[in-house]
Amino acid sequence: MLSILVFLPLAAAAGLLAVPRASDRMVRWSWVAVSAVEVVLVAAVWLHFRRHPPANGGFAFEVRRRWIPTLGSGYHIGVDGLSLPLVALTTVLFLACAVYSLRQTRRVRLFAALFLFLESVCLGVFVSLDLVLFFVFFDLSIVGMYFVINGWGHAQARRAALQFFLYTFIGSLALLVGFIVLYLAADPHTFDMVELIKANPLAGNTARGAVALAAIFAGLAIKTPTVPFHTWLPPAHTEAPAAGSAILAGVLLKLGTYGFVRIAMPMLPQSWRRYAVAILVVGLVSVLYGALVALAQNNFKRMIAYTSVNHMGYIVLALGAAGLVADNSEQARTLAITGAVTQMVSHGLITGALFLLAGVLYERRHTYDMDSFGGLAGPAPVFAAVTAAAMFASLGLPGFSGFIAEFQIFTGSLGPAPVFTALAFPGILITAALLLRAYQRMFLGTPRGEGFADLTVPEAISTIPLMVGALVIGIFPRFLLDVIEPASRALGVLVER
Repeated sequence: MLSILVFLPLAAAAGLLAVPRASDRMVRWSWVAVSAVEVVLVAAVWLHFRRHPPANGGFAFEVRRRWIPTLGSGYHIGVDGLSLPLVALTTVLFLACAVYSLRQTRRVRLFAALFLFLESVCLGVFVSLDLVLFFVFFDLSIVGMYFVINGWGHAQARRAALQFFLYTFIGSLALLVGFIVLYLAADPHTFDMVELIKANPLAGNTARGAVALAAIFAGLAIKTPTVPFHTWLPPAHTEAPAAGSAILAGVLLKLGTYGFVRIAMPMLPQSWRRYAVAILVVGLVSVLYGALVALAQNNFKRMIAYTSVNHMGYIVLALGAAGLVADNSEQARTLAITGAVTQMVSHGLITGALFLLAGVLYERRHTYDMDSFGGLAGPAPVFAAVTAAAMFASLGLPGFSGFIAEFQIFTGSLGPAPVFTALAFPGILITAALLLRAYQRMFLGTPRGEGFADLTVPEAISTIPLMVGALVIGIFPRFLLDVIEPASRALGVLVER
């Protein structure tokens, strides 16, 4: 089932490229159909996982095949409570982008094929249980997004795409160094994640553990991104097409944070605990810096990009706090990790919707400058209502998924890291201020410019369900938390080793 889930979009992309005479209309609807099938498949996986949960937060739907035996690397995939929610998020966001792109007219066949390719490689990252396989999918995601930004972006797209590629590719090289250190330390040598987690090969080796953690953390921090590795993100978002920005923020950034919980924490538990304070500092600076710089932006899309740095900072803060929790505080550690994973899902839904809504602004006025808008609530009431919901959800209003995630993060982090957690609290206030100010400037007051059309049917169908998802998680979170918590508890036990 997982192999079908991962490679079906890739097969569809190859099929679209193999039929050069296919009409744009057929290509668009084929893309939507394949993305919808992916959502159905992941729903079936979710239901089976809930009915037959693996013991002790283990993996389900595992597949092991020989691949590169001389390297100790195999085709090993599976899902647990940390990866399954992100697999589901990926399929939902790609379906939303497929529907949103029904209006796409520029090189539609190649555009659809690139997004289907991206869906396959992103899903591949989340289900990989082998470091080489993880690295292959991780690197291919960089290539796919580079071509999306470069080929369909705005005026400075080439420069932004090149900066994105160089930054994240350097990060992937650092990641590879860390993987090789783990491989060489294991006896017998292996890249299998499950075997490496069991072996804990760098236990007691402080120097090599520090090198491996530094390399892996740097590679993942660039992808996340955290301060000071974030500088590629604002230009990439600003110049990318709306669907590209939604996938970049909603899915690709999660490849970094997911790597922390799948690789860094369970494979290097002693090093993670030893340098937990440094990780907390990175998280705290990202929270405050992202919010403060977002407050100074006049470009709506750039502002949302910096709020992503802020929200990713909360995840790093929680995971750093999980490394500080005392041995007798298993509940706090589980709560912090669960909050971090919930924040990944929440941020993907909410910020993905915000970037698609930003695309509506550009489609109507060809600018993201907030001073070019005003009084939009009059001519576009549906657009105003959906944007208001997305902004309130982003600032963590109760009733939305952001509140559930941030409440768990702060509750789980306050005990082990009270000073860092207290210093991070103003980030919520600053985020609320900047989002409400932006909404007031753009949607209230005196109208500016010519008429502004309300959401079209594809725009509404692509954005409203994302907000409904955030609302459902905010009100009925158990269906998500019941999946995440056992795996978070198992990860907490591994970190405590």
